[in-house]
Amino acid sequence: MLTHPIPRATIAPSAGPLAARGAILLVSCYELGHQPLALAGPLALLREAGFDPAAVDTAVEELPEAAIQRARLVAVSVPMHTALRLGVGVAERVRVLNPRAHVCFYGLYAGLNADHLLGHGGDSVVSGEVDAPLLALARALDRGDPAASVPGIGTRDRPASSVLDRGLPRLSRPGARDHEGIVPDRHGLPPLRGYAGLERGGVIVPAGYVEATRGCHHLCRHCPIPPIYGGRFVVVPRPIVVADARAQVAAGARHLTFGDPDFFNGPGHGLRILRELRAEFPWLSVDVTIKVEHLLQHRGRLPELAALGCAFVVSAVESLADPVLAKLAKGHRRADVEAALDLLDGVGLAMRPTLLPFSPWETLDGYLEILDFVAARGLIGHVDPIQLAIRLLIPPGSSLLAENAGAEWLGELDAPNFSYRWAHPDHRMDDLHREVSALVEAAAAREEPAPSTFAAIWAAAHAAAGHRPPRIPTPAAQRHPPPRLTESWFC
Repeated sequence: MLTHPIPRATIAPSAGPLAARGAILLVSCYELGHQPLALAGPLALLREAGFDPAAVDTAVEELPEAAIQRARLVAVSVPMHTALRLGVGVAERVRVLNPRAHVCFYGLYAGLNADHLLGHGGDSVVSGEVDAPLLALARALDRGDPAASVPGIGTRDRPASSVLDRGLPRLSRPGARDHEGIVPDRHGLPPLRGYAGLERGGVIVPAGYVEATRGCHHLCRHCPIPPIYGGRFVVVPRPIVVADARAQVAAGARHLTFGDPDFFNGPGHGLRILRELRAEFPWLSVDVTIKVEHLLQHRGRLPELAALGCAFVVSAVESLADPVLAKLAKGHRRADVEAALDLLDGVGLAMRPTLLPFSPWETLDGYLEILDFVAARGLIGHVDPIQLAIRLLIPPGSSLLAENAGAEWLGELDAPNFSYRWAHPDHRMDDLHREVSALVEAAAAREEPAPSTFAAIWAAAHAAAGHRPPRIPTPAAQRHPPPRLTESWFC
């Protein structure tokens, strides 16, 4: 993974104690069901610098005690809330088995939760563009220098409030491009067949994962990216992305997820990559994430996106209520969602919307409207049931905090759970959230089809509103079930 430019001449092989095999241990706990890019990027830099790190993905394999006891530096990847909760457990285990090891948390949620992590088992944190700071940290520790001497690294010796500012030490403008980089090194990671695949027509094929850009120039208030990237994004050079994709295809991938927060932050760049991949692998499919407003802005690019093998487009619809969308600073309105869906239909691309149906501003009527829209537009098979149970997370550093300071619904920080507490002004919504969450969890355990789960949620939501559930609307046009990834969780 390309991060800060590191001239080859500056990477002299290490010969210190951290160069020993397994003296550096990289741990991923969960990365949306993908083989973790957050391990492959640092692995490439560390190996080129003469280190011999071990890497473990606890989502699919055991973390041996011997690996922990051997390590002098344990770096735990925490790109999202689920990974952070699991990663803290890893750190606690390290502290018991190897209390002298330096524990570093890295990823989006490391910077957001720096105060708690540095006070509960963490020695350092790094967010944003993490690969180069991780290499610099390894070099410093290898020399016996303190972690606080490394730019981009937050420690107990630095004010935690400064950690977010240090996450992007070399990034200064939207679209900043790093001209040198190292292709992610996936050698030794668990094989792709152990991760989520693409299901199409009852057939599942292995799926890989790449990123063409990181960060985002949009500032949606509920998103964890703006506090770290501040409206900036990094372009990963095309040869790096293509080489990483090629390596995953050689390892068995028949589909690639582009994990960019928004593939159309750099639409020309992304499409050039897809053209090159299509020319080399004409059978390869991809999926991308694109904002509603970008689907409208770049509507002229959608036919080519479909022709280049895009299987579906994830789009953060979140709500259909314009006041809620304004609170979230989403940059679109309900009418835009309708227009974007029509545009995708017109080029034969499936939309897989993500939703945020439980927030302090969404009403019960608004929730019912979401359900009605999903049914009436034939999207029941396009919306994973978990999307109808998502509740707003407000991590430390969230853009929502300043905007809603003093709001009656906002409670205190629950630091061990990495989120501020909040209660909906209408208790029926909190009650409904608990009920829908239980329904979805039970249905997933039974491997229940999405339409059956939707029908149960439909009945529960109308009961919460105090009336008999009407018949679920029949869409004017039936849609074929779209391709889907076999992992539906996303945060």
